[in-house]
Amino acid sequence: MTPKHDCALCPRLVAYRTENRHTIPHGFNAPVPGFGELSARLLVVGQAPGVNGANTTGRPFTGDVAGRLLYASLLKSGFASGTYAARADDGLALHDCRITNAVRCAPPQHKLQTSEIHNCRPFLAQEIAAMPNLRVLLAIGREPHEGILRVLGLKPVSYKFVHGTMYELPNGLVLADSFHTSQYNVNTRRLTAEMFERVMENIRHRLS
Repeated sequence: MTPKHDCALCPRLVAYRTENRHTIPHGFNAPVPGFGELSARLLVVGQAPGVNGANTTGRPFTGDVAGRLLYASLLKSGFASGTYAARADDGLALHDCRITNAVRCAPPQHKLQTSEIHNCRPFLAQEIAAMPNLRVLLAIGREPHEGILRVLGLKPVSYKFVHGTMYELPNGLVLADSFHTSQYNVNTRRLTAEMFERVMENIRHRLS
């Protein structure tokens, strides 16, 4: 489900990872594993680790702005407990929820190449297959939305990415969409706390 620590499938990402081991010597600097139990009914899927976020801390959506809104909303909706302190050892725990990324290594300038998305897709497929109670997948952004659909053998053209939408998929799973919790989206108010919390409330209602 998670590539080996020194996965060599994507040369460009390997080179960037090696560079980061020098520039961020205290960082995780490796493929970032999922966070949360495989028995969870909710899987949150982002696109890739941020270099100063998950790449540094070793936990998805942890250490940069993108995680603040996500974890605050998970705490408010009961999918998490404890205190989010932007580090992997903050003691925060997830409940009935797991968080992962479609691509496990941080890309330069936050931009992925198609081949890198394709190379990492089997790991997301394995993770989804390993979750026996999975009912809802939450895509944080358009790219994870499309990646999830491709993993499930579905065509993205049939399921347009729209914030707040929940699709009933043929296999019985539900795909929920949200704009990315990035600093840019939050600062421009493309995504507000209220908007994201509404998505989480709808998911909680679906799982109740």
